[in-house]
Amino acid sequence: MIGRFIISVGSAGILAASAQFAVAAEDVTFGTNWLAQAEHGGYYQAVADGTYEACGLNVTISPGGPQVSGRPLLLAGKLDFYMGGNLLQAFDAVQQNIPLRIVAASFQKEPQVVMSHPGQGLDKWEDLKNAEQYILGDEGAQSFFQWMITDYDFDPAKRVPYTFNPAPFIANPKSIQQGYVTSEPFAVEQAGGFKPNVFLLADYGFDTYATTIETMQETIDKRPEVVQCFVDGSAKGWYNYLYGDNKAANEMIKKDNPDITDEQIAFSIKQMKDYGIVDSGEAETLGIGAMTDEHIAGFYAKMVKAKVVPEGIDIKKAYTLDFVNKGVGLDLKK
Repeated sequence: MIGRFIISVGSAGILAASAQFAVAAEDVTFGTNWLAQAEHGGYYQAVADGTYEACGLNVTISPGGPQVSGRPLLLAGKLDFYMGGNLLQAFDAVQQNIPLRIVAASFQKEPQVVMSHPGQGLDKWEDLKNAEQYILGDEGAQSFFQWMITDYDFDPAKRVPYTFNPAPFIANPKSIQQGYVTSEPFAVEQAGGFKPNVFLLADYGFDTYATTIETMQETIDKRPEVVQCFVDGSAKGWYNYLYGDNKAANEMIKKDNPDITDEQIAFSIKQMKDYGIVDSGEAETLGIGAMTDEHIAGFYAKMVKAKVVPEGIDIKKAYTLDFVNKGVGLDLKK
């Protein structure tokens, strides 16, 4: 239990055997990297059902968004923990000598997908490189697309920018478009009236961990019990969100993001389950949040091959396994 203990002492100054302990929960702020959504559900669940509080943390979730730069707030000490994207950001932090560490990976698979129109000769992964155009954002073009070029011979000349509007993809049945498995397929179905083919990049080799929990090395050094509580509480929160009663968490999400709908939330939860985004692979035996040295080294090697990152980064400085792989929450899976 984390906190400050106040000890009741007998009138004679002797510590009473029946002393009462009052715990002052430690305030912690967790910044997410986008507007509240089901993809953040485990953290909201752990707040809503008192899981963080049970081990001594009073957690405030600070939502991200298009005008919010969360990682600088972490570096400046305004956040205790931050929801990272994938391993590439942590590798970059090592290059810049920033003492930032990943302490858990809430997602075993990054939700990144490529979509295509059904019945257009683009129904298999190996067919996608034959599309007329690849609609990809700038960040994707510099990361996973480089892997697609290197490992699967996609043509860089066919890439056009993705403006986060599905209309160009819907209008061109011979195109493919990036997206998140929990989001863009739903948007396309709503706007275009058809279900796109969905190819999860993780299932074809882009096997980065994602939705990581980042903190500063100083926090690990000075407040390891806080880190452990937050990591454990988040794991339990994800089990309860996916397999238990998540109504209270979803109400919190909708309060923080009034534009999100129940339909979108339900779609996202189903997709996370169906595609094993949170609970698959190493998490099945080691618990949600799991990471291994071998997995991270393997992904790094792929990114070096694709020239996304340089050789020689000391990737062990990007993360620590001290707080994960303990099987926390496995008993909550239903």
